[in-house]
Amino acid sequence: MAFLETKHVAFRGIAACVPQNIEKNIDTYQKWGDYTKVRNLIGIDQRHVFTDGRCTSDLFFGAAEKLIEELQWEKSDIEAIVCVTQTPDFIQPPVACILQNRLGLKEDCFATDVPHGCSGWVYGLSILCSLMQNGFIKRGLLFSGDTASKVASPEDKTTLPLFGDAGTCTALEYTEEGSSIKFALNTDGSGSDKIVIRDGGYRHPFSEHTLEMIDYGDGVVRNNNHIFMDGMSVFSFAISKAPKQIKDLVEKFSINQEEIDYYVLHQANLFMDEKIRRKMKLSQDKVLYCIEEFGNTSSGSIPLTLVSRAKDDLRNKPLKLIGSGFGVGLSWACCYFETNGIVVPEIVQI
Repeated sequence: MAFLETKHVAFRGIAACVPQNIEKNIDTYQKWGDYTKVRNLIGIDQRHVFTDGRCTSDLFFGAAEKLIEELQWEKSDIEAIVCVTQTPDFIQPPVACILQNRLGLKEDCFATDVPHGCSGWVYGLSILCSLMQNGFIKRGLLFSGDTASKVASPEDKTTLPLFGDAGTCTALEYTEEGSSIKFALNTDGSGSDKIVIRDGGYRHPFSEHTLEMIDYGDGVVRNNNHIFMDGMSVFSFAISKAPKQIKDLVEKFSINQEEIDYYVLHQANLFMDEKIRRKMKLSQDKVLYCIEEFGNTSSGSIPLTLVSRAKDDLRNKPLKLIGSGFGVGLSWACCYFETNGIVVPEIVQI
């Protein structure tokens, strides 16, 4: 297990942006039958999704503009941006380059993409904090999120009701007084085929056969440009790896779990997350959920959950938090961090 501790970096704000358009799963699922049983498992009532040509960078831009405004930061003071997404606007160039220009940031701003999914906010946080902790970079923005609905087949009952679109922006600042942020990071690439989009990269380039819809039976019809997920394998992976990793993090850094205000799990599905919560013997009031309103938003789910479910606490008092992401890769990552009266705008809808 890779442990990491970064120092002298403080959270200053978190913002989120989602599409205005809402799809209700009770309507989405009609052609496959009664949604009641599925709802009890995945816990999702609705999802915010784009139905037009707007992309991940539009969500990132909406979140960043609002956050920068409320922080009262000068854009010329932002020296680094890290964009975590698996649904970039283009194969080339990076989303970070698009955002640097669109936000009007200076040319000597560090800008890079990180193509991670469910564990991506934690991975991205570890990268940006590592860049900032020596003080050469004073202010940075971490973007995380996806337009995940774009990769789900409209004819696949196992994925369509799961994925929503969201973009988030986390503002970080170098400070001598900043508390340390502690990480545990893991990867098992032998499971890389368990969540995969088969075509469109350079191993299997987009071809005349990519868009051919294949009927796998029982309400699963998709093409090779849609996401495939081996649900049972991912479930087994998540409920075994995530609790152990959090336990290892706590033990490695001698964290007092009694002092943790909230645990924020990747919003994969309610049944999976509740299994993890019960396995860790955590009370319901310690674990935050926003999955019923937004669905699975990939790397955006941890900050989106914080913004939508803990904004008053984040704004008004110090908090001790653990975030845990797990999924595509297969990869899993968790972190311990503290906040103290940070800026949390209302969720932006575009």
